[in-house]
Amino acid sequence: MIRYALSCLDCDTGFEAWFASSDGYDKQAASGLVSCPHCGGTRVEKQIMAPSVSGTKRKSEPDPQRVFGKLAAAARQHVAENFDYVGGGFATEARAMHYGEADHKPIWGETTAQERADLKDEGVPAEPLPPAFTPAKPRDDEKLN
Repeated sequence: MIRYALSCLDCDTGFEAWFASSDGYDKQAASGLVSCPHCGGTRVEKQIMAPSVSGTKRKSEPDPQRVFGKLAAAARQHVAENFDYVGGGFATEARAMHYGEADHKPIWGETTAQERADLKDEGVPAEPLPPAFTPAKPRDDEKLN
């Protein structure tokens, strides 16, 4: 795994992301799959950063930040590969599945605070994803120039 410091050219925000390899980053960036977690923009570039080289001594305990980073990356990848993104229609889709009006399938998207409260009150099983576990929103090719 490799961690890159990245910068969004659309909103001038810096963030970090984990990739399986340098080649993995290059392929995802070229395909427009690397996006800013703040604005969703795909004009992202690598920042200059010092390499993290481990010494010959082994640490007695794992670095919690590294362990969390790997866990978060795996969770983001799992959601991106196995769940359908439904955008702002999450509450409607979740209700339809809960009440038997639609087939059950794994979904993710956005809700307002009121929609989250309403889903909870109705007993609809839905939980927010921690921001570190949330993948980038899929691109909307219809909005591209």
